[in-house]
Amino acid sequence: MLDIKQIRENPAKFNESLKKRGMDLVVEPLILANENHRKIITSLETMQKERNDASKIIGTLAKEGGDVEEQKKAVRELGEKIHYLEEERRIAEDTEKELLLAIPNTLHDSVPSGTKEEDNVIERSEGEKKQFDFEPKSHWDLGDELGIFDFPRAAKMTGAGYAILKGDACRLQRALIQFMLDVHTAEHGFTEMETPFVCNTESMTGTGQLPKMVEDMYKIQDEDLWLIPTAEVPLTNYYRDEIISDELPIYLTGYTPCFRREAGAAGKMTRGLNRLHQFDKVEMVKFVQPETSYDELESLLVSAENIIKKLGLHYRVLTLCSGDTSFASAKTYDIELWAPGQDAWLEVSSVSNFEDFQARRANIRYRGTEGKPRFVHTLNGSGVALPRLMVAILENGQQADGSIIIPEAIRPYLGGKERITANA
Repeated sequence: MLDIKQIRENPAKFNESLKKRGMDLVVEPLILANENHRKIITSLETMQKERNDASKIIGTLAKEGGDVEEQKKAVRELGEKIHYLEEERRIAEDTEKELLLAIPNTLHDSVPSGTKEEDNVIERSEGEKKQFDFEPKSHWDLGDELGIFDFPRAAKMTGAGYAILKGDACRLQRALIQFMLDVHTAEHGFTEMETPFVCNTESMTGTGQLPKMVEDMYKIQDEDLWLIPTAEVPLTNYYRDEIISDELPIYLTGYTPCFRREAGAAGKMTRGLNRLHQFDKVEMVKFVQPETSYDELESLLVSAENIIKKLGLHYRVLTLCSGDTSFASAKTYDIELWAPGQDAWLEVSSVSNFEDFQARRANIRYRGTEGKPRFVHTLNGSGVALPRLMVAILENGQQADGSIIIPEAIRPYLGGKERITANA
């Protein structure tokens, strides 16, 4: 959520950011709603003072034995007007809040302009595309031959967009989760958290999933609970409605399953593990002082990259363009892995700075050097998402005999196992 005072003072700045995102939206209706809200509050406060003054006069007249009926009538009339204005204030407040929640974060000046994925800027590429002396297969074909996936039965019991992992795929996924958590806690300074896999509406609103992305979220019927789309939600809301007493920066990480409807998703890139409605992910979240947040963004990106480097995978880093930057983010980097069996790049991590956008929505503050509460800056990054990481490991590690070479970094988590074979 943005600062309405800043919007009033410089509407052109916010309209320019909305235009850069390619949105048919301006802040003027919000400014008018805010003005109306403030006028009603001023009128309400004036009437409340008049009623208090009249009540004092009644008290004085009663002590002196005077006639108080006229004053009592005036107080009753003021009470009726105040009741009406309080309802008007509530409606005006709701209208302003609805308009404010619909406005995305203001983009950082360094975000490149663009409207589509092709406008994202490739910052760097690490490693080389693996060369094969045979035609590399897709992970779904490899998984079928190795007997480690079962997509048809997952679809039978649940529907499209779900997967069943079997045998070595399960072991590999558990190993990757443990490996990533160990790296983030031991090498990057994060504190591991185990959180609920569901959150309430207020928490989902705090991080920006609601109301904007309601169609992509899974709601638990008859309860104020939602399945989380990422551990970003519970990790960030850990400090909701609090003034943080711990010293900043604070780094939190956690593993959770994630649930996303992905409304409208279809096509080749949804096949196999590429895009699932339920998937596992290790997430990183930071709470930092505003002055350091862009340095923290760069170090968060390094933490995510470190996972990929240790696994020996070919990847590239992109700065997302304005039209591809998420609703709550001021600036985002994506990390994409090369999948040779599909001849495609697959996003495996997004690393974002939200500045104080989430902190305002979730009311997360800290005390600055002057002792006054200030909104923190929050950041988050996938550290990393499991399905596409599995895809890259399988498709890059495939051998001519159909087996899969396991990256050295995670072999200790698999009892020294070096490859996945059909006979395992």
